[in-house]
Amino acid sequence: MEIANTTQATSLILIGFAGTPLFQNIMFTILLLIYLATLAGNIFMIVVIISDHHLHTPMYILLGNVSVMEVCGISAVTPKLLSVLLEEETTISLPGCHVQILLYFTISSTVFLIYSTIMRYAVCIQLTSVCLTVTFICLLYPVTMISTLTFCSCVLNDFFCDIGAVVKLICEDVSFIKLYVLIISTFILIIPLTITTISYVFIVHTVMKIPTDKGRMKTFSTCAAHLTMVSIVFGSAIFIQIRPSRDYSVETDKLVNLVSTVLSPLLNPFIYTLRNQKVKDSIRNSNLWKKIK
Repeated sequence: MEIANTTQATSLILIGFAGTPLFQNIMFTILLLIYLATLAGNIFMIVVIISDHHLHTPMYILLGNVSVMEVCGISAVTPKLLSVLLEEETTISLPGCHVQILLYFTISSTVFLIYSTIMRYAVCIQLTSVCLTVTFICLLYPVTMISTLTFCSCVLNDFFCDIGAVVKLICEDVSFIKLYVLIISTFILIIPLTITTISYVFIVHTVMKIPTDKGRMKTFSTCAAHLTMVSIVFGSAIFIQIRPSRDYSVETDKLVNLVSTVLSPLLNPFIYTLRNQKVKDSIRNSNLWKKIK
């Protein structure tokens, strides 16, 4: 069947966030500061964990891996977004779009899969490698299919190449690709979320056995911070990937994607590591801290 107004796209135009030049400049400044703070916080934690042998335990090695993933994930999206906000370069080549999809969603999926896992050092490294490989292979199929299909439009109403938004530009039947992405997303999100939820049930049960109110409050405050992070990460992803298509809203999706993309990596080092007493002790005992004092 012939479809009118089709085109073999070589690049896509990213709309980003509509608004006045003043709004665009404010958004650029805020996102640039968040990006730099995210890089600084996560890289700092990676350096602290690597440099202190006392932190070479499964939990901290895993958190170090998550920090690496967060740095790579936000770097796959934010620099291009900043360029779009400045209106210096609002287009992205189709191969560049494919690479962005593979990088961002492979890294994001890996974070979900290793989120609540605590194992010995060797298994942490192997787990991260396996998750990266499996998610990359799973994403190759839809990305390869997208690269062979015809686009009805080259205008992508988003700030990065979200696979759901890109698929909506295709003229041909993409129902199988949508089903495939839904199944993969459900597997990647629901299984880790179930494991995390069960873990929190056991944690709450254990905390309730603490004899003192002060001890319970201290532990619950830590759990509340962790639960906030889990809610942001899983909630935004489930909202975008698994909700019914009839509830689709471009502007809402962009806002949720933005929160997930920039807020989660920013909060990660503060919630999981910098509040940890062992990490604080490691920083205080470091040579750099002693020189600053």
